[in-house]
Amino acid sequence: MSFYHIAKNVVWYISKPLFRMEVIGAENIPKSGPVIICSNHISNFDPPMVGGSAPRVVHFLAKEELFEKKWLKPILTNVNAFPIKRGMSDRNALRKALGLLKEGKTLGLFPEGTRSKSMELGKGLSGVGFFALRSEATVVPCAIIGPYKIGRKLKIVYGKPVNMKQLREDKVSAKEATDHIMENIRKIIEKYQ
Repeated sequence: MSFYHIAKNVVWYISKPLFRMEVIGAENIPKSGPVIICSNHISNFDPPMVGGSAPRVVHFLAKEELFEKKWLKPILTNVNAFPIKRGMSDRNALRKALGLLKEGKTLGLFPEGTRSKSMELGKGLSGVGFFALRSEATVVPCAIIGPYKIGRKLKIVYGKPVNMKQLREDKVSAKEATDHIMENIRKIIEKYQ
């Protein structure tokens, strides 16, 4: 068993009873082919929760600063996270992410780019729309509905895949594609809050 699967099981068995976790719609994630899971971002716990609840191995983009911590870098690398420079176009990270999708893997993205301290859904960055338009990936919206408080219910809801076919045909901008994905996440939050 790989380090990823051991970590996933440990996180899952601790978090599920602690946060009374409920996972809804995991069947909306295709069993094969490239997938982008796009989730809101309310806590540092979000990546392990999405990774732990998704039925597939998920690769995450993580801010470069996290890889500067000596103790954290090997953990992040072993759970399939890779660095991205924030606030600029990081060609290496973009290439790696598109390469993973080309190989039929799953990419986990937090379109807001940073945690929402108010728990409200913020604006999405264009990078998400870029990946969605430049790949043939199925885009699955995800909503983490908290709070992360012991004994309180935490829901992770995977929505139906976003219809990207029309957006790709219409040659919409990356920003428009991101806005469309964010609207799908918003609808999930409104429905399950």
